[in-house]
Amino acid sequence: MTRRPLVGEAVGVLEGELGAGRRALAGLATEDVWLAFLRFGRRLFDVPDTPDVDGLLFQYGTYAFDGPPTFTLDLARQFEISDNDGDHGHYVQVHCELRYGLAPALEALGSFDSWFFHGAGDDLGEWAERLTERAAWKTIRTLQPAEIRVYQEQV
Repeated sequence: MTRRPLVGEAVGVLEGELGAGRRALAGLATEDVWLAFLRFGRRLFDVPDTPDVDGLLFQYGTYAFDGPPTFTLDLARQFEISDNDGDHGHYVQVHCELRYGLAPALEALGSFDSWFFHGAGDDLGEWAERLTERAAWKTIRTLQPAEIRVYQEQV
């Protein structure tokens, strides 16, 4: 039986799916990043077998978090971390953030978010298909990101 990776290994697993180290992330097209994120999303991690402990987030919008406004597609995975008593302690989020700059067509998309949780009875493939059927995806998928960031944060 294959060992499931630990939550602390998640950034490395995502970077491996993206081919980080073998090629520059900045050279990846949006569609390539999405397919790598879905491969990452299919990997099961060493987490409790309970709903809402391992989730995927697809979100986009125009934001100015650390500079001028930019259209951002954020593909994230969230893990719930329990304390020693088994109660909620915090979340760890692993982000693959694609930034595109500003264009009227992107700003017109507004903002959107959608969650998928392993163990909640939904199918990852069906969730992904619903997202790629959205009109906004047809605009975003063909774009070349100006920047791609992979990072982890505790929330």
